[in-house]
Amino acid sequence: MTNRTTETLSFKNDEIRRDNIKQVLRLTKEALEERGYNAVNQMAGYLISNDPAYISSHKNARSIIQSVERYEIIEELVRYYLEEK
Repeated sequence: MTNRTTETLSFKNDEIRRDNIKQVLRLTKEALEERGYNAVNQMAGYLISNDPAYISSHKNARSIIQSVERYEIIEELVRYYLEEK
């Protein structure tokens, strides 16, 4: 019989959430740029208006960005901007 050591792993929920938001923004940006859109303008329009028509359905970008609450995206953008040195 082998002796197994068990370790408790701690997942940082906030880090996982933030990484998910970053991935959502990256995927959305790539899809918008592939279609020739200005990704910053389109995503800002979506975040301000909550109108999903600002986001192309190319590569499922519209569904991807809607998988995260708008306020969470805005919070992450503000956090990132304020933490940048």
